[in-house]
Amino acid sequence: PLARKWILTLFMGTCLLYCARMAMPICAVSMAASFHWSKIDSGLVLGGFFWGYCFTQILGGHASDKFGGERVLFFSAASWALITAGTPLLAQLGSHTLSLMTMTRFLMGLLQGVFFPSLASLCSQRVVKGERGFLMSTMHSGGYLGTLLAGGMGSLMLDWYGWESMFYSIGFLSGLWALFVWLCFLKGEVAPKRKESSKGPQWTMSRTRWWSLLKKPPVWAMVFAHMCMCSTSNTLLSWLPTYFKESFPHAGAWVYNVIPWLAAIPSAFGGGYVSDFLINQGYCVASVRKIMQIFAMGVSNMFILPLCGDVTFPSAVIFVSAAMSVSTFTSSGVSVNVQDLTPSCAGALYGFMNMLGAFMG
Repeated sequence: PLARKWILTLFMGTCLLYCARMAMPICAVSMAASFHWSKIDSGLVLGGFFWGYCFTQILGGHASDKFGGERVLFFSAASWALITAGTPLLAQLGSHTLSLMTMTRFLMGLLQGVFFPSLASLCSQRVVKGERGFLMSTMHSGGYLGTLLAGGMGSLMLDWYGWESMFYSIGFLSGLWALFVWLCFLKGEVAPKRKESSKGPQWTMSRTRWWSLLKKPPVWAMVFAHMCMCSTSNTLLSWLPTYFKESFPHAGAWVYNVIPWLAAIPSAFGGGYVSDFLINQGYCVASVRKIMQIFAMGVSNMFILPLCGDVTFPSAVIFVSAAMSVSTFTSSGVSVNVQDLTPSCAGALYGFMNMLGAFMG
Protein backbone atom coordinates (compact mmCIF):
# COMPACT_ATOMS: atom_id res chain seq x y z
CA PRO A 1 0.00 0.00 0.00
CA LEU A 2 0.94 3.62 -0.53
CA ALA A 3 1.16 4.34 3.18
CA ARG A 4 4.03 1.86 3.57
CA LYS A 5 5.95 2.46 0.33
CA TRP A 6 5.76 6.23 0.00
CA ILE A 7 5.45 7.55 3.52
CA LEU A 8 9.09 8.71 3.66
CA THR A 9 8.81 10.41 0.24
CA LEU A 10 5.71 12.37 1.18
CA PHE A 11 7.18 13.19 4.59
CA MET A 12 10.25 14.71 2.96
CA GLY A 13 8.04 16.58 0.49
CA THR A 14 6.09 18.23 3.30
CA CYS A 15 9.34 19.03 5.10
CA LEU A 16 10.76 20.76 2.01
CA LEU A 17 7.45 22.53 1.44
CA TYR A 18 7.72 24.23 4.83
CA CYS A 19 11.42 24.93 4.35
CA ALA A 20 10.61 26.79 1.14
CA ARG A 21 7.68 28.54 2.81
CA MET A 22 9.81 29.70 5.74
CA ALA A 23 12.78 30.85 3.63
CA MET A 24 11.43 34.35 3.03
CA PRO A 25 10.30 35.03 6.65
CA ILE A 26 13.71 33.94 7.94
CA CYS A 27 15.60 36.03 5.37
CA ALA A 28 13.22 39.01 5.54
CA VAL A 29 15.35 40.99 8.02
CA SER A 30 18.52 40.58 5.98
CA MET A 31 16.72 41.36 2.73
CA ALA A 32 15.08 44.42 4.26
CA ALA A 33 18.50 45.74 5.24
CA SER A 34 19.91 45.04 1.78
CA PHE A 35 17.04 46.60 -0.17
CA HIS A 36 16.05 49.28 2.37
CA TRP A 37 12.55 47.98 3.06
CA SER A 38 10.38 49.37 5.80
CA LYS A 39 8.33 47.13 8.10
CA ILE A 40 5.30 47.83 5.91
CA ASP A 41 7.25 46.73 2.84
CA SER A 42 8.36 43.53 4.57
CA GLY A 43 4.79 42.83 5.66
CA LEU A 44 3.58 43.31 2.08
CA VAL A 45 6.09 40.79 0.77
CA LEU A 46 5.34 38.22 3.46
CA GLY A 47 1.57 38.69 3.19
CA GLY A 48 1.58 38.00 -0.53
CA PHE A 49 2.00 34.30 0.15
CA PHE A 50 -1.27 33.90 2.03
CA TRP A 51 -3.34 35.64 -0.65
CA GLY A 52 -2.01 33.28 -3.26
CA TYR A 53 -2.38 30.32 -0.91
CA CYS A 54 -6.12 30.88 -0.59
CA PHE A 55 -6.88 30.96 -4.30
CA THR A 56 -5.71 27.51 -5.47
CA GLN A 57 -6.97 25.29 -2.67
CA ILE A 58 -10.20 24.15 -4.36
CA LEU A 59 -8.71 24.17 -7.85
CA GLY A 60 -5.78 22.02 -6.75
CA GLY A 61 -8.07 19.57 -4.98
CA HIS A 62 -10.40 19.29 -7.97
CA ALA A 63 -7.48 18.75 -10.35
CA SER A 64 -6.12 16.05 -8.05
CA ASP A 65 -9.48 14.28 -7.88
CA LYS A 66 -9.70 14.33 -11.67
CA PHE A 67 -6.13 13.72 -12.86
CA GLY A 68 -4.41 12.20 -9.82
CA GLY A 69 -2.79 13.78 -6.81
CA GLU A 70 0.72 12.61 -7.75
CA ARG A 71 0.63 14.64 -10.97
CA VAL A 72 -0.43 17.80 -9.18
CA LEU A 73 2.21 17.21 -6.50
CA PHE A 74 4.91 16.96 -9.16
CA PHE A 75 3.80 20.11 -10.96
CA SER A 76 3.51 22.00 -7.69
CA ALA A 77 6.89 20.92 -6.31
CA ALA A 78 8.77 21.52 -9.57
CA SER A 79 7.28 25.00 -9.88
CA TRP A 80 7.92 26.25 -6.36
CA ALA A 81 11.39 24.71 -6.41
CA LEU A 82 12.18 26.79 -9.49
CA ILE A 83 10.73 29.94 -7.94
CA THR A 84 12.60 29.40 -4.68
CA ALA A 85 15.95 28.90 -6.42
CA GLY A 86 15.30 31.88 -8.69
CA THR A 87 14.34 34.32 -5.93
CA PRO A 88 17.87 35.74 -5.42
CA LEU A 89 18.20 36.30 -9.17
CA LEU A 90 14.85 38.06 -9.39
CA ALA A 91 15.79 40.26 -6.44
CA GLN A 92 18.68 41.68 -8.45
CA LEU A 93 16.60 42.62 -11.49
CA GLY A 94 16.23 46.38 -11.75
CA SER A 95 14.89 48.71 -9.10
CA HIS A 96 11.49 47.06 -8.61
CA THR A 97 12.68 44.53 -6.05
CA LEU A 98 9.71 45.04 -3.72
CA SER A 99 7.18 44.36 -6.48
CA LEU A 100 9.09 41.34 -7.76
CA MET A 101 9.43 39.79 -4.32
CA THR A 102 5.75 40.38 -3.54
CA MET A 103 4.77 38.71 -6.81
CA THR A 104 7.20 35.87 -6.11
CA ARG A 105 5.59 35.22 -2.73
CA PHE A 106 2.14 35.39 -4.30
CA LEU A 107 3.14 32.79 -6.90
CA MET A 108 4.67 30.66 -4.16
CA GLY A 109 1.35 30.71 -2.33
CA LEU A 110 -0.54 29.81 -5.50
CA LEU A 111 1.67 26.81 -6.17
CA GLN A 112 1.90 25.55 -2.59
CA GLY A 113 -1.84 25.96 -2.12
CA VAL A 114 -2.48 22.77 -4.11
CA PHE A 115 -0.15 20.59 -2.02
CA PHE A 116 -2.30 19.50 0.92
CA PRO A 117 -5.52 19.11 -1.11
CA SER A 118 -3.49 16.87 -3.44
CA LEU A 119 -2.34 14.80 -0.48
CA ALA A 120 -5.93 14.47 0.73
CA SER A 121 -7.08 13.33 -2.72
CA LEU A 122 -4.17 10.92 -3.13
CA CYS A 123 -4.72 9.43 0.31
CA SER A 124 -8.50 9.05 -0.10
CA GLN A 125 -8.24 7.21 -3.42
CA ARG A 126 -5.09 5.13 -2.87
CA VAL A 127 -4.97 4.33 0.87
CA VAL A 128 -7.32 2.20 2.98
CA LYS A 129 -9.04 3.76 6.00
CA GLY A 130 -6.95 1.83 8.49
CA GLU A 131 -3.73 3.50 7.25
CA ARG A 132 -4.86 7.07 6.57
CA GLY A 133 -4.44 8.42 10.08
CA PHE A 134 -0.76 7.55 10.39
CA LEU A 135 -0.02 8.74 6.85
CA MET A 136 -1.63 12.16 7.32
CA SER A 137 -0.07 12.54 10.77
CA THR A 138 3.31 11.83 9.24
CA MET A 139 2.73 14.41 6.54
CA HIS A 140 1.89 17.10 9.07
CA SER A 141 4.85 16.18 11.27
CA GLY A 142 7.03 16.78 8.21
CA GLY A 143 5.83 20.38 8.36
CA TYR A 144 7.00 20.68 11.96
CA LEU A 145 10.40 19.28 11.03
CA GLY A 146 10.64 21.64 8.06
CA THR A 147 9.92 24.61 10.30
CA LEU A 148 12.66 23.49 12.71
CA LEU A 149 15.21 22.88 9.95
CA ALA A 150 14.47 26.16 8.23
CA GLY A 151 14.87 28.07 11.48
CA GLY A 152 17.98 26.23 12.69
CA MET A 153 19.91 25.74 9.47
CA GLY A 154 18.66 29.01 8.04
CA SER A 155 20.21 31.01 10.86
CA LEU A 156 23.59 29.36 10.28
CA MET A 157 23.45 29.81 6.50
CA LEU A 158 22.56 33.48 6.90
CA ASP A 159 25.64 34.04 9.03
CA TRP A 160 28.02 31.97 6.92
CA TYR A 161 26.94 32.40 3.30
CA GLY A 162 24.29 35.13 3.13
CA TRP A 163 20.55 35.01 2.57
CA GLU A 164 20.87 33.93 -1.08
CA SER A 165 22.31 30.56 -0.08
CA MET A 166 19.13 29.52 1.70
CA PHE A 167 16.99 30.00 -1.39
CA TYR A 168 19.48 28.19 -3.62
CA SER A 169 19.84 25.17 -1.35
CA ILE A 170 16.13 24.72 -0.62
CA GLY A 171 15.24 25.20 -4.28
CA PHE A 172 17.82 22.60 -5.32
CA LEU A 173 16.63 20.02 -2.78
CA SER A 174 12.99 20.64 -3.70
CA GLY A 175 13.85 20.12 -7.36
CA LEU A 176 15.47 16.78 -6.53
CA TRP A 177 12.34 15.72 -4.65
CA ALA A 178 10.15 16.68 -7.63
CA LEU A 179 12.41 14.61 -9.91
CA PHE A 180 12.05 11.64 -7.57
CA VAL A 181 8.26 11.99 -7.65
CA TRP A 182 8.38 12.05 -11.44
CA LEU A 183 10.52 8.94 -11.69
CA CYS A 184 8.76 6.88 -9.02
CA PHE A 185 5.16 8.11 -8.88
CA LEU A 186 4.56 8.90 -12.54
CA LYS A 187 7.00 6.73 -14.52
CA GLY A 188 7.87 3.95 -12.07
CA GLU A 189 6.15 0.58 -12.16
CA VAL A 190 5.47 0.76 -8.42
CA ALA A 191 3.13 3.73 -8.68
CA PRO A 192 0.15 3.13 -6.39
CA LYS A 193 -3.13 2.14 -7.97
CA ARG A 194 -6.55 3.53 -7.28
CA LYS A 195 -8.67 1.53 -4.89
CA GLU A 196 -11.68 -0.09 -6.46
CA SER A 197 -15.05 0.88 -5.08
CA SER A 198 -18.19 -1.22 -5.15
CA LYS A 199 -20.22 1.96 -5.44
CA GLY A 200 -19.05 3.12 -8.84
CA PRO A 201 -22.14 5.19 -9.79
CA GLN A 202 -21.87 7.17 -6.56
CA TRP A 203 -18.22 7.91 -7.29
CA THR A 204 -19.09 9.23 -10.75
CA MET A 205 -21.88 11.40 -9.43
CA SER A 206 -19.76 12.81 -6.61
CA ARG A 207 -17.06 13.80 -9.07
CA THR A 208 -19.47 15.98 -11.03
CA ARG A 209 -21.72 17.20 -8.21
CA TRP A 210 -19.54 17.19 -5.10
CA TRP A 211 -20.82 20.61 -4.11
CA SER A 212 -24.15 19.06 -3.14
CA LEU A 213 -22.32 17.77 -0.06
CA LEU A 214 -22.19 21.33 1.24
CA LYS A 215 -25.86 20.93 2.13
CA LYS A 216 -25.00 18.21 4.63
CA PRO A 217 -24.67 19.25 8.33
CA PRO A 218 -21.80 16.77 9.00
CA VAL A 219 -19.77 18.39 6.24
CA TRP A 220 -20.21 21.86 7.74
CA ALA A 221 -19.36 20.52 11.20
CA MET A 222 -16.14 19.20 9.70
CA VAL A 223 -15.42 22.53 7.97
CA PHE A 224 -15.98 24.60 11.12
CA ALA A 225 -13.82 22.25 13.19
CA HIS A 226 -11.00 22.66 10.67
CA MET A 227 -11.41 26.44 10.74
CA CYS A 228 -11.16 26.43 14.54
CA MET A 229 -8.00 24.35 14.43
CA CYS A 230 -6.45 26.66 11.82
CA SER A 231 -7.33 29.69 13.92
CA THR A 232 -5.70 28.17 17.01
CA SER A 233 -2.57 26.99 15.21
CA ASN A 234 -2.10 30.29 13.36
CA THR A 235 -2.51 32.23 16.62
CA LEU A 236 0.09 30.08 18.36
CA LEU A 237 2.47 30.28 15.43
CA SER A 238 2.19 34.06 15.10
CA TRP A 239 2.03 35.21 18.71
CA LEU A 240 3.93 32.69 20.81
CA PRO A 241 7.33 34.38 20.26
CA THR A 242 5.80 37.74 21.23
CA TYR A 243 4.16 36.24 24.33
CA PHE A 244 7.41 34.71 25.56
CA LYS A 245 9.49 37.76 24.66
CA GLU A 246 7.23 40.12 26.59
CA SER A 247 6.46 37.81 29.52
CA PHE A 248 9.96 36.35 29.94
CA PRO A 249 12.40 38.82 28.34
CA HIS A 250 15.50 37.13 29.75
CA ALA A 251 14.61 33.60 28.64
CA GLY A 252 16.51 31.86 25.86
CA ALA A 253 14.63 32.19 22.57
CA TRP A 254 15.74 28.76 21.36
CA VAL A 255 13.83 27.10 24.21
CA TYR A 256 10.36 28.27 23.22
CA ASN A 257 11.13 28.27 19.49
CA VAL A 258 12.34 24.67 19.42
CA ILE A 259 10.92 22.57 22.27
CA PRO A 260 7.18 22.87 21.36
CA TRP A 261 7.88 21.82 17.75
CA LEU A 262 10.11 18.96 18.84
CA ALA A 263 7.34 17.73 21.14
CA ALA A 264 4.77 17.95 18.35
CA ILE A 265 6.61 15.57 16.00
CA PRO A 266 6.43 12.33 18.07
CA SER A 267 2.94 13.27 19.22
CA ALA A 268 1.75 13.44 15.61
CA PHE A 269 3.23 10.01 14.89
CA GLY A 270 1.65 8.60 18.05
CA GLY A 271 -1.79 10.02 17.30
CA GLY A 272 -1.77 8.58 13.80
CA TYR A 273 -0.65 5.17 15.05
CA VAL A 274 -3.31 5.05 17.77
CA SER A 275 -6.14 6.04 15.42
CA ASP A 276 -5.17 3.42 12.82
CA PHE A 277 -4.76 0.79 15.54
CA LEU A 278 -8.26 1.43 16.89
CA ILE A 279 -9.80 1.29 13.41
CA ASN A 280 -7.99 -1.95 12.56
CA GLN A 281 -9.25 -3.39 15.85
CA GLY A 282 -12.81 -2.87 14.67
CA TYR A 283 -13.78 0.41 16.30
CA CYS A 284 -16.13 2.69 14.37
CA VAL A 285 -14.21 5.04 12.08
CA ALA A 286 -16.45 8.02 12.92
CA SER A 287 -16.01 7.46 16.66
CA VAL A 288 -12.23 7.31 16.36
CA ARG A 289 -12.16 10.55 14.33
CA LYS A 290 -14.35 12.28 16.92
CA ILE A 291 -12.20 11.12 19.83
CA MET A 292 -9.03 12.38 18.16
CA GLN A 293 -10.64 15.73 17.39
CA ILE A 294 -11.89 16.12 20.97
CA PHE A 295 -8.31 15.75 22.17
CA ALA A 296 -7.02 18.11 19.48
CA MET A 297 -9.48 20.89 20.30
CA GLY A 298 -10.71 20.35 23.85
CA VAL A 299 -7.69 18.98 25.69
CA SER A 300 -5.19 21.24 23.92
CA ASN A 301 -7.16 24.34 24.94
CA MET A 302 -7.07 23.18 28.56
CA PHE A 303 -3.29 23.62 28.38
CA ILE A 304 -3.56 27.05 26.73
CA LEU A 305 -5.94 28.60 29.28
CA PRO A 306 -3.39 28.63 32.17
CA LEU A 307 -1.19 30.92 30.06
CA CYS A 308 -3.70 33.72 30.73
CA GLY A 309 -2.62 33.77 34.36
CA ASP A 310 0.64 34.15 36.22
CA VAL A 311 2.92 31.23 35.32
CA THR A 312 6.64 30.62 35.48
CA PHE A 313 8.76 30.21 32.36
CA PRO A 314 9.21 26.42 32.70
CA SER A 315 5.47 26.01 33.27
CA ALA A 316 4.66 28.13 30.22
CA VAL A 317 6.98 26.04 28.03
CA ILE A 318 5.41 22.83 29.35
CA PHE A 319 1.85 24.08 28.77
CA VAL A 320 2.63 25.28 25.24
CA SER A 321 4.46 22.07 24.36
CA ALA A 322 1.55 19.98 25.66
CA ALA A 323 -0.98 22.09 23.74
CA MET A 324 1.02 21.82 20.52
CA SER A 325 1.48 18.08 20.99
CA VAL A 326 -2.18 17.27 21.60
CA SER A 327 -3.34 19.60 18.80
CA THR A 328 -1.51 17.37 16.29
CA PHE A 329 -4.23 14.76 16.85
CA THR A 330 -6.35 16.71 14.37
CA SER A 331 -4.27 15.00 11.67
CA SER A 332 -6.12 11.81 12.65
CA GLY A 333 -9.44 13.62 13.08
CA VAL A 334 -10.92 16.25 10.79
CA SER A 335 -7.96 16.22 8.42
CA VAL A 336 -8.65 12.57 7.58
CA ASN A 337 -12.42 12.65 8.06
CA VAL A 338 -12.89 14.42 4.73
CA GLN A 339 -11.37 11.38 3.02
CA ASP A 340 -13.77 9.05 4.84
CA LEU A 341 -16.91 11.02 3.97
CA THR A 342 -16.13 12.07 0.39
CA PRO A 343 -13.38 9.86 -1.10
CA SER A 344 -14.10 10.81 -4.72
CA CYS A 345 -13.87 14.58 -4.16
CA ALA A 346 -11.80 14.72 -0.98
CA GLY A 347 -9.21 16.97 -2.61
CA ALA A 348 -11.69 19.65 -3.62
CA LEU A 349 -13.54 19.59 -0.29
CA TYR A 350 -10.30 19.66 1.68
CA GLY A 351 -9.22 22.60 -0.47
CA PHE A 352 -12.43 24.41 0.48
CA MET A 353 -11.77 23.70 4.16
CA ASN A 354 -8.15 24.81 3.91
CA MET A 355 -9.10 27.99 2.07
CA LEU A 356 -11.43 29.02 4.88
CA GLY A 357 -8.81 27.99 7.39
CA ALA A 358 -6.23 30.23 5.68
CA PHE A 359 -8.60 33.19 5.95
CA MET A 360 -8.84 32.52 9.69
CA GLY A 361 -5.11 33.28 9.91
